[in-house]
Amino acid sequence: MKLKIGIIWIILCNVFIAKSQSITVHDLRCELIENPISIDIENPRLSWKILGQQRGVVQESYHVLVASSLELLNRNIGDLWDSKNISSRNSISVYYAGEKLRSRKQVFWKVKIKTNFGESGWSEPANWTVGLLIYKDWYNRWIGFDGYLSSDNQTEGKLAARYFRKEFQTSKKVKKAVAYIMGLGLYEMYINGNKIGDQVLAPTPTDYSQNIKYNAFDVTSNLQQGDNAIGVVLGNGRFYAMRQSKPYKVKSFGFPKMQMQIFVTYEDGSTQVIRSDDSWKGTTDGPITANNEYDGEEYDARKELVGWTRVGYDDSKWSKALYVQQPSGKYEAQINSFMKVMQDIKPVQIIQKEKGRFIVDFGQNFSGWVKFKVTGNAGEQVKLKFAESLQDNGELFLDNLRDAKSTDTYILKGGSVEEWEPTFTYHGFRYVEFTNYSGLVDPKNFVGRFVYDDLATIGSFQSSNSILNKIYQNAWWGTASNYKGMPIDCPQRNERQPWLGDRTVTAYGESFMFDNLNFYNKWLEDIRLSQTADGSISDVAPAFWRYYSDNISWPGTYLVVADMLYEQSNDLRILSHHYSAMRKWMNYMYSNYTNEKGIISKDSYGDWCFPPESIEAGRGKIADKKYPSPLISTAYYYHLLGLMEKFSKLTGNHQDTQNFSARAEKIKNAFNSVFYNEKGFYGDNKLTENILAVNFGLVEAKNRGSVINNMINTIKVVHSGHLSTGVVGVQWLMRTLTDIGQADLAYELATKKTYPSWGYMIENGATTIWELWNGNSAHPKMNSQNHVMMLGDLMVWYYENLAGIKSKENAFQTIEMKPELVGDLNFVNATYQSLYGQIDSKWKKTKNDFQWEIAIPVNATAVIYIPTSSVASIYESGKSLKDAKGLKVLEDVKEGRVKVEVVSGNYLFKSKI
Repeated sequence: MKLKIGIIWIILCNVFIAKSQSITVHDLRCELIENPISIDIENPRLSWKILGQQRGVVQESYHVLVASSLELLNRNIGDLWDSKNISSRNSISVYYAGEKLRSRKQVFWKVKIKTNFGESGWSEPANWTVGLLIYKDWYNRWIGFDGYLSSDNQTEGKLAARYFRKEFQTSKKVKKAVAYIMGLGLYEMYINGNKIGDQVLAPTPTDYSQNIKYNAFDVTSNLQQGDNAIGVVLGNGRFYAMRQSKPYKVKSFGFPKMQMQIFVTYEDGSTQVIRSDDSWKGTTDGPITANNEYDGEEYDARKELVGWTRVGYDDSKWSKALYVQQPSGKYEAQINSFMKVMQDIKPVQIIQKEKGRFIVDFGQNFSGWVKFKVTGNAGEQVKLKFAESLQDNGELFLDNLRDAKSTDTYILKGGSVEEWEPTFTYHGFRYVEFTNYSGLVDPKNFVGRFVYDDLATIGSFQSSNSILNKIYQNAWWGTASNYKGMPIDCPQRNERQPWLGDRTVTAYGESFMFDNLNFYNKWLEDIRLSQTADGSISDVAPAFWRYYSDNISWPGTYLVVADMLYEQSNDLRILSHHYSAMRKWMNYMYSNYTNEKGIISKDSYGDWCFPPESIEAGRGKIADKKYPSPLISTAYYYHLLGLMEKFSKLTGNHQDTQNFSARAEKIKNAFNSVFYNEKGFYGDNKLTENILAVNFGLVEAKNRGSVINNMINTIKVVHSGHLSTGVVGVQWLMRTLTDIGQADLAYELATKKTYPSWGYMIENGATTIWELWNGNSAHPKMNSQNHVMMLGDLMVWYYENLAGIKSKENAFQTIEMKPELVGDLNFVNATYQSLYGQIDSKWKKTKNDFQWEIAIPVNATAVIYIPTSSVASIYESGKSLKDAKGLKVLEDVKEGRVKVEVVSGNYLFKSKI
């Protein structure tokens, strides 16, 4: 008997061990970054993902160790923090709670978890390095040339690049070296002839009077024992503004300047700091003779400073670097990603015009620049002019660039094949005209370089409808094109500004496509720092343009994006950090712009860029017209009050909750009193006006049916099945229609090919999203062909409603999956990489059958709605629901669906519909 018990015990132990070994922890992140080198947040966020082969694996507890050395960590000693065993399902937002960390300290960490299927082993170690926490951590001075030099191009917004260099010695064997740099407006850094990092257009842009981002690089391998040389070249960026003639509108911060230091630690423990000071030498007489984001870069290869970043270069004719006034902004580590060359694009055709002049067509509208090869004589000047489209006569269409020159110039040095690409500019384009080009006109000599923030693509979407798929593709290209350290409105003309109103809900849709949480966290801080002392918030943030129009719908994006970030990441710090600024703005607007009827009277833009009645009606018309609407401002303010109620509860500001609730009730009563028409609509019965009232919950129950009927009539009858919304209405259009039971009507709008629609853009050659619904006929002054504001909530609708991937609780720890079976749509295949892992939703249907493959990541569950005519018809992996593992029926057939709870794992459902 004892022998049998022993055998059983051994078997059970082996089973337990096997289960435990199948649970692994991976993808450890600090502030959502893998092994970051400079984190200046005292209690950073730690996260990890879990892999498990079984269905229903749930984390029950975690144990985090943080150590001052890898040796201690390997011995399971967390001398900085030993969390012990903490009972929690939290695996995406665990905040470091150990010893206070000093600047530049590298720490090592790992985690193991206990699940309902046993324990994991320890994860592989990860690390993060603390940034420079205080001002005194900068052991140096700002250097530059605060003024024009003889070699400067003083044309509007142009300057020659500034080149700085220094030689230094490392007398012993280097153990570690880290470089910290603030190069404003833009910089590239070299050590011993090698560029440091693969980033471009660094650092990320900010309002430099408020904050300045520094970058850190491990340069240990770049240093050599003995003599070394460092070189930094500075471009204008947003520091020396692209336009200098309107100081009342455009902020300019001065001449390019830099502060940098390298901390060197030797094998024997001694240290050295190489710093920016007046021992550096500088010149503006280099090959980059002018650079400007709007107008392009001018490069004279005859003036190349051969070897200037290497030891021994003769800089005797260079000037002594000068100490200059430091910018007033606070120094902060850059947490959001660098911009990089993310993709190379080949030409699809070359259109020959005449000798030395031709147009290269890359087949896709995007942002970045062109790298090319050329041969010719010294002094020959090649010009590259960029455009989004061609005129009817085959020449470049340039009118929509306004006064942006969008031209690069390269002057040959002569001799062998020369290759060049710009450093401190970018363009929005599909076509490039080359003039005075003497090289071989071969497609292999031209490469389009697609530049945007280094954000992973974390979502995918395919369906049976080609128009939906092409819109998604255009949305991806347009979104990526307009990621430039901040969400800009367009990459081609003399604007490129981070308008708040363009991204209200559009940012939400982007979060399903790109890993952009840190990107939008950075932007929220830009918005907060744009706030004035009395509470006003800029329409543009960073506030490079002084646009404080005090409307609701543009600055209100601050609250909407904060809510999106919280819901998609479960990081309460976002709301806590921004709460006081949001409350201040809400009170400022209420106290200054509430009229005697209780209406929020101030609006600036109305439903910006709503479509003209027809293509002909809008032909040649300028879209830059404002139609202020107190209905919009009041409706928005009511919606934002609801968000503030939510935020106040979550952050513990309970007295505010009551105040916001009471204020909301007054606003609602006033809104209905002033704007509701007894005929069953709001305002002038425009689609946007009724959408806002319905979506924001302003409609009284007795009137809801009438308002909805008017919405449907507006679309179907008044506008013949088309939308009629501008940038405000389109932010809420698709989900509102779906929520009121009109998903088929939303699908009809999404797949339309006639004006106005997203499909109309495609039918007329768009490869991104236009700024205007009538972008092929409107006046070119405001007619970007690469914009995202008119996407509205379309991408959210793709994922949440068509695919059925929606967070219900804790940033997708509980998922709601309720795909809409609409129109002639036969299948949808979508994936989304949440912070827990990948979520799949792949369904297809025939006349009577429905099949649905889903994947739920470990430590998450989902409530799914299976289309069916009866529970008995549903099978999961060949088994009836009562026999299938990992699921529970929550509700019988209701409105053609069965509600089921499923645990983590992969499933294949089949049912009769």
